[in-house]
Amino acid sequence: MVLLAPPAAWAGDPLVEIVAGVDQGRFRDADAAITRALAAGPTDDAGRQALLFQRERMRRIRLDFTLDADAVRRRIRAQVPDLREDEFQRWDRAGLIERLDIDGEPRYFSRSVSNLFRLSPEAAARRAPPVKPFTEGPFESLHPHHHEVVRAAAASRSSSVAPRRIRVTQSLTVKPGAVPAGERVRAWIPYPRAIPGQQEGIRLLGSLPAGAQVAPESALQRTAYLEQPALAEAPTTFSVTYEMTVHARHFPIDPDKVVPADITPALAPFVTERAPHVVFSEDLRRFSASVVGDETHPYRIAQKLFAAVDRIPWAGAREYSTISNISDSALRAGHADCGQQTLLLITLLRMNGIPARWQSGWVYSDDAVGYDNMHDWGWVYLAPYGWVPMDVTTGQLQSDDPALRWFYLGGLDAYRIAFNDDYSREFVPAKQHVRSETVDLQRGEAEWQGGNLYFDQWDYRFEWTVLPQDRHD
Repeated sequence: MVLLAPPAAWAGDPLVEIVAGVDQGRFRDADAAITRALAAGPTDDAGRQALLFQRERMRRIRLDFTLDADAVRRRIRAQVPDLREDEFQRWDRAGLIERLDIDGEPRYFSRSVSNLFRLSPEAAARRAPPVKPFTEGPFESLHPHHHEVVRAAAASRSSSVAPRRIRVTQSLTVKPGAVPAGERVRAWIPYPRAIPGQQEGIRLLGSLPAGAQVAPESALQRTAYLEQPALAEAPTTFSVTYEMTVHARHFPIDPDKVVPADITPALAPFVTERAPHVVFSEDLRRFSASVVGDETHPYRIAQKLFAAVDRIPWAGAREYSTISNISDSALRAGHADCGQQTLLLITLLRMNGIPARWQSGWVYSDDAVGYDNMHDWGWVYLAPYGWVPMDVTTGQLQSDDPALRWFYLGGLDAYRIAFNDDYSREFVPAKQHVRSETVDLQRGEAEWQGGNLYFDQWDYRFEWTVLPQDRHD
């Protein structure tokens, strides 16, 4: 059994306390508790692996929280040369500079300074010119493509419009010396599933090395699997190249037509909890009640929850495998990235009896713009329309036209590839060691017989070309 994510607990085991200790930065206590629990003998291999994963989680957390207070001050002063100590202390106390006290020693997140300027208008205003703007994707604000999609959907009466043909090469390169020369390296590179009306005409063009094993369409986290011996004093590179057609989606939702969904056996899994990241905690119940109030209409509830999560500011996130409950963390931290926001919204919708599920992959742009990034979003079930997409991170667009304002509650642009139709699912073929990313799959995964290869041991690259519109498969 390969551990994708640690279970919350199992009967008679101290894992709950160990997980909490790691979350609170009590690493010495947690490590001692792991030693005692291992000595007591877990009842099965899954229990032992979950305990060992907490040690790996502590190691990964240290890789994310690399800065001490002096290093953070230096990084802030690079943009705020006249930083005052009272400012630093105030921002620190307010939690605007992400910190975890590990065994009493303050350690700061490696992206805490860039996040500070996103989260605090006061800190942002203190930056000395020239101020470099934050990088944003072309479709994070109202764009001609959004108008194109809405017009095309209205003219065609189709929810699948504005196709784009794209060629992609995605690579994973293991660093020299990460694996002894001659040992076989196993790599999984994300690979898209055919989704009617969303992404079609997928054609594998080649791989390095040749002979990629593409997982079946049924794999909800689909991959192309490759293996080859590690090279001596040289990188070991894997890649896949494919073409596909991506369609924009737009469902013109009439709120008056939306009715409560009949929760069939097929929909039942999408209104339930799924620990550890989709849990109906008391804090989430209170937050949901404060947002939803006495609203009972499913679409209006979805709108209210979408808007509430959209108001949570975006900030760079630590590795998901280090977070014990992502939806809870997003609520408590007061900031979140796309996957955290999406899992929070999924949890809130399910809590209100509205089916919701995950999707994620990569976003890109026309070649002249030159933008690409990993991205997570989701789908919500609204009867009688069925499953419709939602992208709460892009959120509401600035428009008086409801079709444009709420474009991403019922629509998607044509500039994204979905690799995952769920999170934390097994690979085909299965991975033998714990994954680097226990939730998502966008960069890839690698291992050898000696263990998993973590993100600091390899690099990844996503390259794309938007092909002419009249190109045929």
